[in-house]
Amino acid sequence: MGRIAQWAPLAALAGVAAIMAAYGPIPQLPHYHAFADGRTLLGIPHAMDVLSNAGFAVVGLWGLWRLREPGVRAHLGRARSGHALFIVALLMTAAGSSYYHLAPDDARLVWDRIPIALACAGLIAGVYAQTHEARHAAALTATLAALAVASVLWWSFTGPAGAGDLRPYLLVQGAPMVLAPAWQALARSPRRDRIAFGTAIGLYAGAKAAELLDHRIFEALGFMSGHTLKHLLAAAASAILVAAIARRR
Repeated sequence: MGRIAQWAPLAALAGVAAIMAAYGPIPQLPHYHAFADGRTLLGIPHAMDVLSNAGFAVVGLWGLWRLREPGVRAHLGRARSGHALFIVALLMTAAGSSYYHLAPDDARLVWDRIPIALACAGLIAGVYAQTHEARHAAALTATLAALAVASVLWWSFTGPAGAGDLRPYLLVQGAPMVLAPAWQALARSPRRDRIAFGTAIGLYAGAKAAELLDHRIFEALGFMSGHTLKHLLAAAASAILVAAIARRR
């Protein structure tokens, strides 16, 4: 029964992948680049969507600073490569998302999505190494990073053909939310780590909802759009994860 339980998270993810494969290509939403808040501030177009990425930069820099501490590195052990990728990807997200929102189009969106995919890959590798006897954690991190980049390139390369298939990218985004809590529960990880990850998942789910309600939230609030709120909620989720990752033993 123990071995069956250990394989259950991967089996569940494989089931999701099979359903997505049977469903067929998932295209990007129409008018995806038509964000609600197009205001210019200090000469910056789409200023709120651009500047709200500062949160990712702050959290990423804080995470890198914490990773310098010997106690944190010792606590992470083999999980360090995965979690380091996650933290570096936050800095990449700040840069890539800002670049995209200055002039939103499909070409720039690639540089927004690649860091997000890398952050997800880092989380998967890091949590796996923390909850399993991962002898080749660095190789796992590199492999997942390559698959993450490939998921975005798949969407980009299928776009000109008319499909713009998001399935691999969506699977990469959803994988940490399926695998990490299950692995933590099976490994009986510290309660505070499971609470931190659960809280982060809740915030990220809220961020995705805000993204879909971009225009409605802007109409309701007037000063903030749903996409700006998405950035703030996602940065808060990242901060919670970095706080859990960079805790000393």
